[in-house]
Amino acid sequence: MSKEHDLLAPGITAPGGVWAELGSGTGAFTLVLRELLGPQAQIFSVDRDAHALEKQRQAMEAQYPGTKIGYIQGDFTKPLKFPPLDGILMANALHFIKFDEQSAACQQICTYLRPDGGKLLIVEHESRRGSPWVPYPIDYESFQYLADEAGLSDIHRLAIQPVRFHGDLYSAIGLRFAQ
Repeated sequence: MSKEHDLLAPGITAPGGVWAELGSGTGAFTLVLRELLGPQAQIFSVDRDAHALEKQRQAMEAQYPGTKIGYIQGDFTKPLKFPPLDGILMANALHFIKFDEQSAACQQICTYLRPDGGKLLIVEHESRRGSPWVPYPIDYESFQYLADEAGLSDIHRLAIQPVRFHGDLYSAIGLRFAQ
């Protein structure tokens, strides 16, 4: 199994559903998301980079032909239109949002989740020190705060994977329930 698989698998407890990956890049995590959700899932893949989305489309078609996936070139910090989502994956994406904009972005993102247990699943570096590759890091304690501010509950860490640079990778989840 890959590190991506090990980070996502604890948060994907049932096949199918309607999911989005925000900041999906060339799709390393999108492919694993599809693997874990199975062929009946519908996925929306969002990234600003059209070239990255095209590479992802080619990889998805080669590995999982016929996948129900919509590619959206756009900025996930701006309003997007989705049906109510069963889950949102953000793998190494939150750390590109400036610290003073992270709370508002998380609140906006969580409105896309269905209000009866929609999941926000993240993968981030366990670090508070920025770098050119991880400019605004979200350690787990920071994620707990952001998720709580966005109205999520049952926030918990799922897995940790050691990496060479910039703190271990961790996955965490929070659930949306109507207030």
